Amino acid sequence: MAFTVQIHVANEEPIVAEMEQLPSRTDTLLFALNPRLRDGKDVRNLNEDVTTLIVPVWRLIFIQVLPSGREEEVVGFVRE
Repeated sequence: MAFTVQIHVANEEPIVAEMEQLPSRTDTLLFALNPRLRDGKDVRNLNEDVTTLIVPVWRLIFIQVLPSGREEEVVGFVRE
């Protein structure tokens, strides 16, 4: 199952990408697939045809795991 994440690199705009697995605390590199900006545009300092991004963990501020959209919609009862 792939995770959609938002990667916050020091002094850069956040990058949205997919990861096959979340990093463990012993990892030194982060592998991200299909990197793009939050609005879906290409990352400025990457070539257009880049599909995998490898970032050293020491450059990261934090990583957000975004909802996958596969979760069930919760329907509540509304009183009229």
